[in-house]
Amino acid sequence: MTTRILADVAASITEFKANPMKVATSAYGEPVAVLNRNEPAFYCVPAEAYEIMMDKLEDFEFLALAKERQNESSVSVNIDDL
Repeated sequence: MTTRILADVAASITEFKANPMKVATSAYGEPVAVLNRNEPAFYCVPAEAYEIMMDKLEDFEFLALAKERQNESSVSVNIDDL
């Protein structure tokens, strides 16, 4: 069975358990695939990369909402009436 590894850097779970910070910093800010029996068990994602991912995910959610609402009728509002 083949498995996609969605990271450029991989480490064994044994190596990760021995020194997690060394594994995390060895990827220079990129995610690390942690392998168990040569299959990805989980990904170690640095905080900065995780924040970028979450920002992009939020952007996709806003884009989907905007596309959903783009054909709705608009309501004219006078700023002085508010």
